[in-house]
Amino acid sequence: MRRLQTELPAPGLTLDNVLAVEPETLNEMIYVVGFHNNKTRYIKDAAVLLRDQHNGDIPDTIEGLMSLPGVGPKMAYLCLSAAWGRTEGIGVDVHVHRITNLWGWHKTKGPEETRKFLEGWLPKDRWHEINHLLVGFGQTICLPVGRRCGDCKLAERGMCPSAVIGKQKAVKRVKKEYARKGGDGVKEEVFEKELVIKEEE
Repeated sequence: MRRLQTELPAPGLTLDNVLAVEPETLNEMIYVVGFHNNKTRYIKDAAVLLRDQHNGDIPDTIEGLMSLPGVGPKMAYLCLSAAWGRTEGIGVDVHVHRITNLWGWHKTKGPEETRKFLEGWLPKDRWHEINHLLVGFGQTICLPVGRRCGDCKLAERGMCPSAVIGKQKAVKRVKKEYARKGGDGVKEEVFEKELVIKEEE
């Protein structure tokens, strides 16, 4: 976002500038984002729809937001809450879906099913904050691979039924050697890395 705000012509990130920028340039500006090739296409297509069907404005309904390319329920609910202060649903991404299933709150197969289950019992005044809390938690402690249960207060207090505590990794150290031609001869570099073979009690 910062590059779009600072590198597009003044006044920066506007609908007119998004419509005018070449797809290749836009793609280069957002290349650090996952699936940037798809998102470049979505942004360009959404800009055309906003100009042609929404008078250059952003729709302020879930249905309107989800009619834009690349916008699903998660982003629509988060946008509605952030931009208009209206919390009409829970923005459920992979972290919210994964963690609430790990906690045993439900057994759901996808984020949209998880959203419906959560909205069925979670008090509405908690809907806005759950995404922010669990996304951060899922990116720092309860990782998709290599969960850090030993650093988790919920695991420490016995509140997470999926916590993995007391397991050690059986590690095999592998040395990798290769030769690289340098300006004044051949230089040998040695790297050491760890491969996890299995986890054992």
